[in-house]
Amino acid sequence: MNTKKIRLFIAGDSTAAACPAYEAPMAGWGQMLQPFLEKVEVCNEAMGGRSSNSFIEEGRLETIKERIAAGDYLFIQFGHNDQKSYGTNPFTTYQACLNKYVEAAQSKGAFPVFLTSVNRRKFGEDGKLVNTLGDYPDAMRQLAAKIDVPLLDLHVKTKDLYEGYGPEKSKELFVWLGAKEHPNYPEGLQDDTHFCTIGASEICRLVLEGMKELGLNIS
Repeated sequence: MNTKKIRLFIAGDSTAAACPAYEAPMAGWGQMLQPFLEKVEVCNEAMGGRSSNSFIEEGRLETIKERIAAGDYLFIQFGHNDQKSYGTNPFTTYQACLNKYVEAAQSKGAFPVFLTSVNRRKFGEDGKLVNTLGDYPDAMRQLAAKIDVPLLDLHVKTKDLYEGYGPEKSKELFVWLGAKEHPNYPEGLQDDTHFCTIGASEICRLVLEGMKELGLNIS
């Protein structure tokens, strides 16, 4: 009897990555996933500061390709660092890089899934969230439709989540700390990109919800 678990690989940035203890209470949604997936082994390869291209250039996609097997899944979430100088352009190099993840998974009989980037916490004066990610979410949506890859739209889901919390209460999802509030951040921190454990758990819930909506056989 084959009892080998399906593996779920995550390729992404710090918003999905497993944060080390010295960064607590900072956490990525990927590190929250395993307890909810009994029949699946989560292999979280997401790494802080990586863009879709730098992840490939460092050999990280190749490492996943060597391990991933038929029936496994590859979740692909980039965008935040693609905006940086070493990153990509939405409708050209970004899409070209995303294609490489899809090809790597499919070449091994695994299933690629796109996840649009989580929003940053930035509210306008009207109390609505401001998109700080430019065309990257749309570029991923366009490519997903074009090459028929399932899309889990975290950009939309996190917008609804943050707006539901509101401009002030949504700080509870992020690493917002006063001075001396946490030993890892003695001077405090106001971070509107990275989640605390509460926020990471909420994003994890959205990912699980999206997996169910897509009908993935691991949800």
